[in-house]
Amino acid sequence: MAKELTDLTTIDLFSDDKRPGRPKTSPHPRKVQIKLNKRNQVKRDKTKGLKRVEFKIHHSLFEQLEKLAKAKNISRSELIESLLIESLANKTNLIEV
Repeated sequence: MAKELTDLTTIDLFSDDKRPGRPKTSPHPRKVQIKLNKRNQVKRDKTKGLKRVEFKIHHSLFEQLEKLAKAKNISRSELIESLLIESLANKTNLIEV
């Protein structure tokens, strides 16, 4: 059997060959790895009781959130969550009155 350059799964034939870059740590291609990692992240978030929310905001508002988060030394996600909690608490106080 001849050694094919494209056949990288036969380790014994390529044990001496040095390839550039990081060593392969996963048998899956990059696209599959990304899918698996995302699926695992969603599972971890679900067990923590977190739900993913996406929305679009204007760039200037984004910059304000970024600055405020850095000033408070928290992540942007944590800042948005705290602002939402605070806003909802104020709304419920108004509704109850």
